[in-house]
Amino acid sequence: MSGTDTKRSKVGRVVSDKMDKTVVVSVERLRRHPVYKRVVRLSTKFKAHDADNAARVGDTVRIVESRPLSREKRWTVVEILSRGAGEQLIEPAEGAE
Repeated sequence: MSGTDTKRSKVGRVVSDKMDKTVVVSVERLRRHPVYKRVVRLSTKFKAHDADNAARVGDTVRIVESRPLSREKRWTVVEILSRGAGEQLIEPAEGAE
């Protein structure tokens, strides 16, 4: 194998950012059911390294394959493609205590 191998990349949505420097990315794909011939939506979760803790829940990100960083983490966040709705801060109403 030569050094010009391209790394695999995937685009998915961040579903969890509770860990330090790690996000869980859900990647969806379409597949035809072998018996019923209907198109089925399947999702796979990947744990990806996010060194800056920049990605938030709901963001669409691009991840690329990397060396094993931990027991389950083999992907790295390369870029945040779009910001998701995420969690909104709810301001308490005035007078409510």
